[in-house]
Amino acid sequence: MSQLKILWAPLLLAASLMAAGAQAADYRTIEWIELMPADDLEAFLNPPESLNDIEDGTEADQIAGQLDNRSAVDVDDTRYKQALVSTRVIDAFDGQAIRVPGFIVPLEHDAQQRVTRFFLVPYYGACIHVPPPPPNQIIYAEYPKGFKLESLYEPFWMSGTMRTSLTENEMATSAYAMTVDRLDPYEDEE
Repeated sequence: MSQLKILWAPLLLAASLMAAGAQAADYRTIEWIELMPADDLEAFLNPPESLNDIEDGTEADQIAGQLDNRSAVDVDDTRYKQALVSTRVIDAFDGQAIRVPGFIVPLEHDAQQRVTRFFLVPYYGACIHVPPPPPNQIIYAEYPKGFKLESLYEPFWMSGTMRTSLTENEMATSAYAMTVDRLDPYEDEE
């Protein structure tokens, strides 16, 4: 009977590897803009004309200054400001197997200095150089296995199960969260 198990072991291993490969292919690859409600995206694509009148480096040039400036606010300006801090999500992503590219902003390390909790953001420097992206453009990630992050400049593909869940800390707020199954170095697939 033990010889039978030995004969079946390679077949079981091959079946297991095939299943793992199939799981990797089951992730839906998305782009960051898909995480934004249509009216938030519209507000970003059509910023108010008043932004052209803001002098670089002034208080009004900072997001906080834009949000606090109550003078001469029109409807388009208000909608743009709302989109800058939007926590609105696309509910259809809740529970979905997703794959998305981005940059890692470490939040927590294990005893071996492997990153276990982090934000995934759409561009380098987000959250580190203020202001952060809107919360619906930040994904809070938990990866208990952890990984060594060699450089903040290095982009990754993150795959896992997405949740529509608000996470707030001193660095930023995210409107999405993910339990990460795998992280892969980013390679353009064009």
